[in-house]
Amino acid sequence: MTYAIGIDLGGTKLNIGLVDESGHVLDKVLVATDIDGGPAAIIQQMSFHAKELIVKHHKKPLAIGVGLAGQITREGSVSFAPNLRWKNVPFKSLLYQKLKIPIHVLNDVRAATWAEWHFGAGRDCQDIVCLFIGTGIGGGIVSGGHLLVGANNSAGELGHIVIDRHGPKCTCGNFGCWEAYVGGWGIAERTREMIVVNPQKGERLLKLADNSLEKVTAKVLEKAYHEGDPLSQHLIQEIAKALVAGSISVINALNPRRLIFGGGVIKGLPELIDAVRDGFIQRALASALLDLEILEAHIISDAPMIGAATYALENIHD
Repeated sequence: MTYAIGIDLGGTKLNIGLVDESGHVLDKVLVATDIDGGPAAIIQQMSFHAKELIVKHHKKPLAIGVGLAGQITREGSVSFAPNLRWKNVPFKSLLYQKLKIPIHVLNDVRAATWAEWHFGAGRDCQDIVCLFIGTGIGGGIVSGGHLLVGANNSAGELGHIVIDRHGPKCTCGNFGCWEAYVGGWGIAERTREMIVVNPQKGERLLKLADNSLEKVTAKVLEKAYHEGDPLSQHLIQEIAKALVAGSISVINALNPRRLIFGGGVIKGLPELIDAVRDGFIQRALASALLDLEILEAHIISDAPMIGAATYALENIHD
C-alpha cells in the first residue's frame, strides 16, 4: 500500500490527511487557516502538520496533493486565490522547499471530482461532470476516462456559463453567470432583493436572520423554505429553473454519462436534484439524455483532500 499527504486548503479551514491509494484516510488534522499570516504562515502550517502525521504513523508518503480554490498554473503557482488573498504565489516550489516530497497542486473542485470519480458516485464511469454548488459553482469534468484540465489548467469553470446576458453582475465581472443565480452568494442577493421589494412577504425570512438584511443567506432561505414560507417557496422554484437551464447547457455540450451534484446548497436542498431530472426530460437533447444518470455526490467533507492525495499518487511521475 502506498500513501500520500492530501491537503484541502480553504479560506477558513486547512484539512490535512494521510491517505492511502484506495482513498482511505488513516488520520487527519483540521485547523483554522492562518490567512492573516500570508503564504509563508500557511505553508508553515501545512509543513508542520504533514510532518506530524508522518512521524505519528511511521508512513513515508510518496507524494503530496493540494487542492485549493483558485487559478493554478501548470507549474503549481497560484495566480489568483481570492479566499486566500493570494496573487502570483509560487506555492508548489515554496512547499517543496519545506517537505522535499513530490507535490501536485490542483483546483479543489477538480480534486473533489477526482475523488468522486474513483471512489464515489462516478466510480467505474468514463464520462462524468461534477457540480459542487456552495458559495459559488465549481465544476469538474471527466471525458473518455481523462480529467479535463484545459490549455491553461482552468477547465471546469462551469459556474461562469452565461445563462442570461442581461442578468445580474457576477463576482467575475461578467453578467448573467450561472452562479449568480444558483450559487450561495447569488441566492442570498436575490433573497435580500425580494425582501426589500416585498417586506410583508419577507417577514419570516427577515425574522430568521435576526431582523438584519445583511444576515440573510442561502441557509436562511433553506430554513424558511422547509417551514413552508410562501416567498421562500417561490424563490426556490426560480432557483430550480436556473439550475435546470445551466444543467441542460452542460449535458448538451459535454454529454456525460453521470451528472453528479454536491456542495452545501445541494446538501440543504436535495429537492433541487429532482427538479433537474424533471426539467431535463422536457428540454434537453434526446441524444444527451440517453442513459444519463443524475446523482448526489457520495463523498462530502473530505473529497478535496482525498482527491488531491490520490491524484498526486497516480500522477507522481508527471
